[in-house]
Amino acid sequence: PVSIGMSLDIASIDTISEINMDYTATIFLRQRWTDERLCFDGNKSLSLDGRLVEMLWVPDTFIVDSKKSFLHDITVENRLIRIYPNGTVLYALRITTTVACSMDLTKYPMDKQTCTLQLESCKK
Repeated sequence: PVSIGMSLDIASIDTISEINMDYTATIFLRQRWTDERLCFDGNKSLSLDGRLVEMLWVPDTFIVDSKKSFLHDITVENRLIRIYPNGTVLYALRITTTVACSMDLTKYPMDKQTCTLQLESCKK
């Protein structure tokens, strides 16, 4: 198994819809793991074009309860791949996602809602 470190920053919560029972957020997702096959000599990291992600193994991470999501691609795909001499890979991307959130509005306007953002990975 590969240990994957993950961090997530919420850049913005764009909309909350009580009618559709969802919210839309823009997030920065960063994942880090080590792949010994990518070790190289040197003391500086390599930053690669995001299009090269197709040539590397990356975790199969998805957003639970996502209704729709997209990766930002203006002016180029908002992906970063950085490889360190010890084979550590940093993979970062910017995603906007609309996620389902079951809301209980029976006490409106004195209600309080909790919406989650869960990430999972599939084994292949």
